[in-house]
Amino acid sequence: MTTWAIGDLQGCYDPTQRLLEKIRFDPTRDRLWFCGDLVNRGGQSLETLRLVHSLSIHSTVVLGNHDLSLLSIAQRREADQRKVNPDLQSILFAPDRVELLDWLGSLGLMHVDRANGWAMLHAGLMPKWTIPIAESRAREVEVRLHGPDRDRLLRNMYGDKPAWSPKLKGLDRDRAIINVFTRLRYCTPRGRIAFDVKGAPGTQPPGLYPWFAVPNMAAREMRIVCGHWSTLGLMIAQGVHAIDTGCVWGGPLTAIELVPPGEPPHIVQVPGRKV
Repeated sequence: MTTWAIGDLQGCYDPTQRLLEKIRFDPTRDRLWFCGDLVNRGGQSLETLRLVHSLSIHSTVVLGNHDLSLLSIAQRREADQRKVNPDLQSILFAPDRVELLDWLGSLGLMHVDRANGWAMLHAGLMPKWTIPIAESRAREVEVRLHGPDRDRLLRNMYGDKPAWSPKLKGLDRDRAIINVFTRLRYCTPRGRIAFDVKGAPGTQPPGLYPWFAVPNMAAREMRIVCGHWSTLGLMIAQGVHAIDTGCVWGGPLTAIELVPPGEPPHIVQVPGRKV
């Protein structure tokens, strides 16, 4: 069995189809991991979501910030839903919207496969979070996302504050955890996120570090595959495999084979959306 992790699709259906063909995906023997941000901006979000949903028994998917935003918008009044971009409206007013959104809302923030030694998330981890700590934080939010508190959680998840602290409680704690898993790029050594800094490493202000290169960060015993950071591009270092290569902005769409420890990564790319 081959497992492939695929970077942010963001509604780019045609490149997704080309990538599946290029890796010769066979649902009878292969699995797919999707790093989140399935929808928005690519112009084919409904087709993309339907495709990934159709592959759900062969796939593992984590939520990205655009996916959570779609779930939040779906709770609003119809008049408000009609104010968002046509790409998201195609999902919100599709005949199968309930099936698609219910499935999307059943997904989590982090996936860990200890047998293969890989973990997947959309954006990043706090400097002091080990894999077990991160799993625990993700499960806290997922319990509410999959339960009766889901609507309240989605209504209150927006905002850059408060900064993460283990002392946080309630909705503040949930919001801070969601921000880490779905929005983190740069942070300070103490874990304060710089939400507005999005360029490639080397362009950030002094005192900020890529989340995977913070001094004295926790050791992580597993390799991590993630997306979210298109200006970072394909990056493999320090046990992190970042594979959002900006398909929606005209960059390639990337898949990486999740090989056993010690084997070199196998990377496959196809041209992204024509911008």
